[in-house]
Amino acid sequence: MDSSSFISAIVLLVLVTDPLGNIPLFVGLLRQVDPARRQRIIVREVLFAFAILVFFALFGQRVLKLMHLTDTSLGIAGGVILFLIALKMVFPHPEGRGADHPLHGEPFLVPLAIPFIAGPSAIATVLLLVSREPNRLWEWLGALSVAMAISAVVLGFAEKIADFLGEQVTMAFERLMGLVLTAIAIEMLLAGIQKFLLQVRVA
Repeated sequence: MDSSSFISAIVLLVLVTDPLGNIPLFVGLLRQVDPARRQRIIVREVLFAFAILVFFALFGQRVLKLMHLTDTSLGIAGGVILFLIALKMVFPHPEGRGADHPLHGEPFLVPLAIPFIAGPSAIATVLLLVSREPNRLWEWLGALSVAMAISAVVLGFAEKIADFLGEQVTMAFERLMGLVLTAIAIEMLLAGIQKFLLQVRVA
């Protein structure tokens, strides 16, 4: 196992699932829920998101082949998606993401598991990791497991973290993560374009 790339995968997956950025969303959406059930709901939603991402890790390659999509196109598309997500983290909407998801009662699968945790950027990242090095599938699943565990812990203490850090500090952390994710997205996009240009030259 390459420990550096394994840790890099964990960092990338934590960035795209964005547990810190999801804190105000989870706090807001679970405010009307009985406090005794909040932890169970968070664990359930994280497990749902984990199951969805594992599905794409295991069967995503087959789906891509059925759709005749190449690793190159996936790399470019993944870079674009991550870049757009990163921009939203650096320049958040004034009303917040939760404004687009009015909720009554207890949330189930949507919007907490999908798209807040297992969103397009997380799915694209998992597909990209597996498509680049499919022989390291179990390492990527291990990295995903660690990232989901981190999300579960952060979201489990969402209210305490929000109270301790405050809105301004939380927003500053999210923008910092968005900046890092922007650099990763550009690197991914450039790698995809470079691979495409090499294929064009060979052809």
